[in-house]
Amino acid sequence: MSHRFPAVRPRGAGRGLAAVVAGALLLTVAPAASSSAAPSASPGGGRGAAWTGTWATTPTAAPASDTTTFEDQTIRQTVRVSIGGDRVRVRLSNEFGTGPLTVSEARVARGADDGPASRIDPRTDRRLTFGGRTSVTIPAGAPLVSDPVALRVPAGTDLVISLHLPVRTPGSTLHAFALQHNFVAEGNVTGRTDITPSATMDRWYFLTGVSVSTDRGPRGRAPSAYGSAPSAHGRSSAVVTFGDSITDGAETEADANHRWPDRLAERLRRAYGPDAVGVLNQGVSGNRLLHDPNPPAGSDAEGFAAYFGQSALRRFDRDVASQPGAEHLIVLLGVNDLGHPGTVAPESERVTAADLIGAHRQIIARAHDRGLRVYGGTILPFKDDTLGFYSARNEAARQALNHWIRTSGEYDGVIDFDKALRDPSDPGRLLARYDSGDHLHPDDEGAEAMAAAVPLRLLR
Repeated sequence: MSHRFPAVRPRGAGRGLAAVVAGALLLTVAPAASSSAAPSASPGGGRGAAWTGTWATTPTAAPASDTTTFEDQTIRQTVRVSIGGDRVRVRLSNEFGTGPLTVSEARVARGADDGPASRIDPRTDRRLTFGGRTSVTIPAGAPLVSDPVALRVPAGTDLVISLHLPVRTPGSTLHAFALQHNFVAEGNVTGRTDITPSATMDRWYFLTGVSVSTDRGPRGRAPSAYGSAPSAHGRSSAVVTFGDSITDGAETEADANHRWPDRLAERLRRAYGPDAVGVLNQGVSGNRLLHDPNPPAGSDAEGFAAYFGQSALRRFDRDVASQPGAEHLIVLLGVNDLGHPGTVAPESERVTAADLIGAHRQIIARAHDRGLRVYGGTILPFKDDTLGFYSARNEAARQALNHWIRTSGEYDGVIDFDKALRDPSDPGRLLARYDSGDHLHPDDEGAEAMAAAVPLRLLR
């Protein structure tokens, strides 16, 4: 067994890396074990239910240099839900695995109000099942959705998902920069209130989504307290935030949930109620619209570029179109397409503003085909960034792309992140109060300003 778990980076540490940086199921025959916790729902318990995503992340492959493996260990991972519900489903993924992924037991619980971050509230502990069974083997390349489980999840709280991996398992499917402490413990301790971690990591492994449903639609809330429900059909809906490291939360405080999509979720809860609009963060550090990771041979980037994820055009169907309850899409992509060539990608992958506009048009068309309303986010300034992205040519392309987003009318709405965060005295540069220090990524205050720039009327 070998571990290469990076510790969670404190705010400002490792600056730069974060920026450039439903198939057939083989179900085991293990019978459902008894549990003192409340039972999970039956396999068919979700039929007819309206499911809405409350948390999501984008899976990526691990580079060849990452030799993380698990064997007879429990991974305990925490996520912050955006909206609440009365039933829960969890989505796992073996999409980048080259062999089967065996999970002998999986459980979900709310995080404890006190004690260490690895502690759960035992009153809320539920065993997850898959087709009615408690253990599952997921084929290589496949995702997996659990059966519904009865669990009241308040909006804006933490859920803890514990997975026991009984056999040697490479950490092949992950989200590398979680900005969240997660833990590994020896043996099957999925049902323990407290665990003794053997490792701490800032990644999510094999976990890509949580969705909820409720018996109480948002129209059941008092209009005087929460306003009118944003969805015409009276149930919860979700907005997908589709982006790169800025959306992923790079350079915001770890364990604080200060990414701009988290801040947007807070605004939506205040405006429309706790169970109305979910926010799904599909940001990936280093992600590009038009190209998969392609580090130059022999470069330092070979050791981490796989974490950048598949291109936005390639991952759209999985990360946007398939999200439960998605009705809205916010797109903030393009800065890495400009900055990577010549830094962590070959110069031959240089793109123009016209190339980027063409990619945005593809996203708009595919979103509209699926009935989504889609909003364009203008690219933030990055003058004098420490990553080597800035040049007069790249700035001209950024300005041309932003002008098209603002004026073409092709998006259903515009979110002017650039205007909200630029320095009025030097518009090519981030305002100092919003600058994390690398002149490209907003800090916590900048992330809050980004969320404030989203007109909530777009999401009604």
